[in-house]
Amino acid sequence: MAYERSESSGADDSADDGVDGTALALKILVAGGFGVGKTTLVGAVSEIRPLRTEEQLSRAGEFVDDTGGVDQKTTTTVAMDFGRITIRSGLSLYLFGTPGQDRFWFLWDELSQGALGAVVLADTRRLEDCFPAVDYFEHRKIPFVVAVNCFTGARAYGAAEVSRALDLDRGTPVVLCDARDRDSGKEVLIRLVEYAGRMHTARLLDTVG
Repeated sequence: MAYERSESSGADDSADDGVDGTALALKILVAGGFGVGKTTLVGAVSEIRPLRTEEQLSRAGEFVDDTGGVDQKTTTTVAMDFGRITIRSGLSLYLFGTPGQDRFWFLWDELSQGALGAVVLADTRRLEDCFPAVDYFEHRKIPFVVAVNCFTGARAYGAAEVSRALDLDRGTPVVLCDARDRDSGKEVLIRLVEYAGRMHTARLLDTVG
């Protein structure tokens, strides 16, 4: 399931959370290439202490992990990141950050189960690293937005340029963000929820029709 509903604890809550007095929790993936800022984004927006599964980069990993452009990176996610953010009263997002390296992709299928949608983080210095994530979600028809993490010193690309470079399906949103900034990350998540909601509604109507 893409969400969970839980009973509100007080009578006043029902006025905010909905007619039936329930809360909605949506599962969101945060994906992208190695060193693109997934752990940073989850940590920046999470209202709880985020769960992280980071390990130090090793000498052995130098032969399989391309650190070009992210030379100062010293750790990597080996399972997932987890955080939670309340978008508004009655609506929370559970965030699951995926590992970026190819050898951990077997985890993606498990993490994507029940997800409403995904954020694909992009670094314009290594834009080609986004292709595997884009292909993954397009193939599985999981709605996603591309969020360009605006690193200092990186070339500034417009949303249309990024869309063309990644050969995105028409209508797939591309937004600019700063993964370190909570408000910026929250705007990305709101954009995803809105887009994914429209996509799921359209598919439901097609099925009913």
